[in-house]
Amino acid sequence: MRDSEQNRIISAVLKEEDLDSEVNLRPRKLSEYIGQNKVKETIEVFIRAALQRGEPLDHVLLFGPPGLGKTTLANIISNEMGVNIRTTSGPAIERPGDLASILTGLQHGDVLFIDEVHRLSRTVEEVLYPAMEDFALDIIIGKGPGARSIRIELPRFTLIGATTRAGLMTSPLRDRFGVISRLDYYRVEDLLTIVARAAGILQVEIEHDGAEEIARRSRGTPRIANRLLKRVRDFAQVRAQGIITREVASKALEFLEVDPLGLDQLDRRLLTAIIKNFGGGPVGLETIAASIGEEAGTIEDVYEPFLLQLGMLARTQRGRVATAAAYQHLGIKMPGERQLTLW
Repeated sequence: MRDSEQNRIISAVLKEEDLDSEVNLRPRKLSEYIGQNKVKETIEVFIRAALQRGEPLDHVLLFGPPGLGKTTLANIISNEMGVNIRTTSGPAIERPGDLASILTGLQHGDVLFIDEVHRLSRTVEEVLYPAMEDFALDIIIGKGPGARSIRIELPRFTLIGATTRAGLMTSPLRDRFGVISRLDYYRVEDLLTIVARAAGILQVEIEHDGAEEIARRSRGTPRIANRLLKRVRDFAQVRAQGIITREVASKALEFLEVDPLGLDQLDRRLLTAIIKNFGGGPVGLETIAASIGEEAGTIEDVYEPFLLQLGMLARTQRGRVATAAAYQHLGIKMPGERQLTLW
C-alpha cells in the first residue's frame, strides 16, 4: 500500500499512531461494545451456549471493511470465554511449520486469531483443515519412498479469522467456520457514543454537538472516529482553550481537509478524475488508477467501499461511474442538466 494511504487521516488502515490508543480505548466485554447489535447478539448466544456445555466456542469468521472492530471482537470473545488469545496474520504464517508451532503451543479452549485470513498460502491452508475439523496435525516426515505421515493431536481451540475480503477466501476454508458474521459501517448515533466514551478515557472536554460533528465525518468507522478525536483535541488545545464544541470540531476538520461527509482530498480527486477526465464514466479501474497515480488494489479495497456506501460511485460491467450525488457534492454540473438562470 502506498504512502499516500498511510498518510490519510481518514484511512481505516491501522497505523503506528493507533496502536497504543486502540489498546487503551478498546472495550473488553460485550456489554461495553458499542454498535453491531446483530453481530454482538449472535456471538453472545454462542458464547453462553459454549460456556454452559463447558466446550470451546466454534470457529468464528469476522468480515467487513477495516477499522470496524474485528480485532476488538476477537479479544472480547477470548475474555468472555476466559481463555488466552494468540494473535497472528495470514502473511506472517509463511510455512506449514510456522502454523504447527503456533497450534502446538495452544492450551485447551484458547483462541487463535488470524487477521487477513484470506492471505494464507494454500499449503498452510491444507494443514489448517484437519486442525480446525479434527483438532489434529498431519505431519510428513522424510522424503521420497521412505516418507511417512504422523498425526499429532491438538487441544480443542477456537480459530477466529478476520478478513476485509471474504470473497478471496477458498470455499473449503470458509465452510469450516461455524459462526460467520459481517460487520457493517456504524451509524452516527453509535459513533457519537464511541467518541464520547473515548473522550472520557482521554480526559478530553467535549460537548455533545462537538462529538456528533466528529462522528458524522468518521466514515462510519470507529478507528477513524478515535483518530479524528485525537487530532481535533490537539487543535482545540492550541486554538480553543481545549474545549471541543461543534464550531471547534468543524474548524479542526476543515483544517484537516475532511469535509462534512468524511471525504478527504484523495476521495474528491478520484471522483473529480472520473467526472472531468472520463465524462463521469464508465471507466476501468486500471485507467482510474493510472490517472491519479494510485494502485488499483488500493482504490478497490480502500477508496471505493465508502464511496459506494454513500452512493457517489457505482460499479457496472463496463467500469466505474460517478453518480448524481458525486456531482452534487463536488458542485459540478451534470451533463444534460439545465442551467437555471436567475432574472
